[in-house]
Amino acid sequence: MATAFAGDGEESAPTARPVEPSGADDARHQLRYRQFKPFYLSYVCRHLRAEFPKLPSYPCCVELLSHCAVPLAALFDLLKGQCDGISIADATALAACDNKRIPRHNVFKGYAERGKTSMGWFYGFKLHAIINSKSELLRIQLTPGNVDDRKPMPERCQGLQLITPLKKNMKPVPRTDFDKAILRRRSLIEAVFDELKNLCQIEHTRHRSHFNFMVNLMAGIAAYCLSDNKPTLSLTKVNLLQ
Repeated sequence: MATAFAGDGEESAPTARPVEPSGADDARHQLRYRQFKPFYLSYVCRHLRAEFPKLPSYPCCVELLSHCAVPLAALFDLLKGQCDGISIADATALAACDNKRIPRHNVFKGYAERGKTSMGWFYGFKLHAIINSKSELLRIQLTPGNVDDRKPMPERCQGLQLITPLKKNMKPVPRTDFDKAILRRRSLIEAVFDELKNLCQIEHTRHRSHFNFMVNLMAGIAAYCLSDNKPTLSLTKVNLLQ
């Protein structure tokens, strides 16, 4: 369930920014390669030799990638957006393995948990995110899959006016036209999650280590932040209040 806030506050080579090993996975997400190996061997090693004459071998690069989670997190901190007065929060499931393989899955044992969404049960994590009206990521948090979507909200939303949709068993709450309009546009964050999963590929079930999972996740998020074609929320009176 999404929550809205009102607050203050790519024979020619595809085009990509030159990347160092710590940003190679980020470039893979930007160029929409689904696997790192063909990206590194067919694109980086063939088209970026001039920029990086001392490229490591593929096995060495894979080993180096496991050390890139923290630099990518720091990159996200530089790329994240700023609150523009309207923020939307929600969570999405990140499955760690197929449901049929849960009993014999050991990579994330002790970290991932079973959870349930409107699409059914899964085993993995939840990505909690807050975006602004331009679909720029403001804050993100990763939790086990069994954590309630609402649990991380209080500490991440201090100083904001919280506007949530009401369920049938809740008491009526007075809503202004602006509140109602904002709630009708909370699906914007679902478009963001769709782009993160299907274009930036932050979710797959073939991870072999915790470090590679975090590198893939943060590289996909950084690639999204660098994207110029994010879904947006129109703030004009005609579009917002109809």
